[in-house]
Amino acid sequence: MKTLEKVSQFAGSTFAVWVLLFAALSFYLPGGFTWIAPYIVPLLGIIMFGMGLTLSKQDFQEVFKRPKDVAIGVGAQFTLMPLLAFLLVTILPVSTEVAIGVILVGCCPGGTSSNVMTYLSKGDTALSVSITAVSTLLAPLFTPLLVWVFASQWLPVSAGDLFVSIVKVVLIPILLGLIVQAIFKNKVQATVKALPLVSVISIVAIVAAVVSVNQSQIAETGAAIFAIVVVHNLLGYLAGYGLGKLFNMEPAKQRAISIEVGMQNSGLGASLAAVHFNPLAAVPSAIFSVWHNISGPIIATIFRKQKDADIKDTNQNHSKSA
Repeated sequence: MKTLEKVSQFAGSTFAVWVLLFAALSFYLPGGFTWIAPYIVPLLGIIMFGMGLTLSKQDFQEVFKRPKDVAIGVGAQFTLMPLLAFLLVTILPVSTEVAIGVILVGCCPGGTSSNVMTYLSKGDTALSVSITAVSTLLAPLFTPLLVWVFASQWLPVSAGDLFVSIVKVVLIPILLGLIVQAIFKNKVQATVKALPLVSVISIVAIVAAVVSVNQSQIAETGAAIFAIVVVHNLLGYLAGYGLGKLFNMEPAKQRAISIEVGMQNSGLGASLAAVHFNPLAAVPSAIFSVWHNISGPIIATIFRKQKDADIKDTNQNHSKSA
């Protein structure tokens, strides 16, 4: 078990490398990964089940301890990111499939990677986890509604079908994870340490599947989609940080809100696109998954250095006043 734990920790710490590596491999050798495509939805279910196993009472208690902070984060997640996505695909010349894909990923809840990045940035990790948990549990209601509102001008959108899909691949697996954790608490604690490995394999497989199936379209339009995804993500970080400042949150909370708003559950976006829309609509989610494993560590490093600089300035001011 210790060996598995070490392997899992290594996989989690090198997550970005694996995503980039297999995205490249599936682009240049698509035939080796297309067979994964039918398993995208079950793979996401496995990730969500793992999330359910790791959620604790403290995560939900945190919601009631500071409902305003959590509400700001969740509200920003479901308003700022869909609006930014809609504005980008309206202003920029993109195909219908790409527009749907960008809006879809913009309407998704926060991803679990945001919790890790918040921790690395020395942000409020407890707040980050609570926002991710609440936004994920609310996704069956808000994601279909938002996709219908913002994307129906391009294609017919069935909010009902999206609702059913999200319940199946998100809500039910999370609830099952919570139930299993409650019944087999001690045994679950021993296996939870291996979850980063399972999550890494699942997310990497989803990205590889989407890239391999859409290899030719990515070769033609990948640069444009990448540019939109990058801008969307960066604007999300800035908007979230600005919102934290607007509400006079302390710096640790500002960092958490920024990262929560900027990072999406791209696996959910890819699975919904693959099931309900053209396969090309899943590409923005796949590229987002690759990109946020680049931008996440960068923003975490910037925030961490900012925190260290603030502490240094505070110490200097104290020594001068003394």
